[in-house]
Amino acid sequence: MNPADQPPTFRTRITELFDTRLPIVASGLQWLSNADYVAAAAHAGIIGFITAASFAELDDLRREIRRCRELADGKPFGVNISMLPKLAKGDRVDAVVDLVCDEGVRFVETAGRNPEPYLPRLHAAGIKVLHKVPTVRHARSAQAAGVDAITVVGAECGGHPGTELIGTMVQVALAARDLTVPLIAAGGIATGAQLVAALALGADGVAIGTRFLVAEEIWAHPDYKARLIAAQETDTALVMESLKNTVRALRNDTTDTVRKIEIEAGGDLETLMPHIAGRIGRQAYESGNTRHGILSLGQSVAFADQVEPLNNIVCRLEAEARIALEQLDKKCSR
Repeated sequence: MNPADQPPTFRTRITELFDTRLPIVASGLQWLSNADYVAAAAHAGIIGFITAASFAELDDLRREIRRCRELADGKPFGVNISMLPKLAKGDRVDAVVDLVCDEGVRFVETAGRNPEPYLPRLHAAGIKVLHKVPTVRHARSAQAAGVDAITVVGAECGGHPGTELIGTMVQVALAARDLTVPLIAAGGIATGAQLVAALALGADGVAIGTRFLVAEEIWAHPDYKARLIAAQETDTALVMESLKNTVRALRNDTTDTVRKIEIEAGGDLETLMPHIAGRIGRQAYESGNTRHGILSLGQSVAFADQVEPLNNIVCRLEAEARIALEQLDKKCSR
């Protein structure tokens, strides 16, 4: 059954913003969010984002956007533009922004530093901007800068949970109290019941990454997905804290080594780089050898129980959400 053919379970400011059936965002996944995955999200009634940083050449990114547009068949999708916390030599955000404007992309997901310098160009091109932040303080700044929606991540999330490590329940409740723009909750969310809980806290939707890593449309090696299915919520580790760039990743030989180096040598980037380089992670996705590489992963990996089409995962999420609403209704009517 295709969710896109069903009546919507939810109507929120996020479904209205992205013109989707469900208030679920498939956040950009470095190396993995390509046209096949993002178009599958579109057909499942949610929105996904191609990760611009996955493409070494801008022409390759342009081709992927066009391929996704064809595969999505008019359904909404976007591009993820991750920015380093500070402008660095070789930064190509300006060029990527120009490209997405030229290509008529409707939605952009940003993360990293403040997107304010790019908002005039993006908004002039009719692009809505969803900005991802690790704290409510950053959320307030992003709202003041003029973004169209905000994702607030909690400490449970894979990738970059920030340095203060505030849990999702606290983050979302605080953000809902302070923000007026549409709010997306992220971090540890992988079930329909959690979607309902996020909405009850005041969010307008949720962002999911880890739960979708076992989707058939994710191109990574079957052995990588098998490792995730076997993983528990305790199988992640926090690394790179010494660089003030904390990452939650699958616990493996590399995270053990990096944590040891951080204890003994502190934030020595030169010593850490041979272990944390992105190419090592990409090799792990290609080979299925999950012992090596910083492989971003959230605690919600505990809910990744089988490899199946993304559409099936989304159907399960919606069914779980309906059950949660029914249970909640029974409890409230007593």
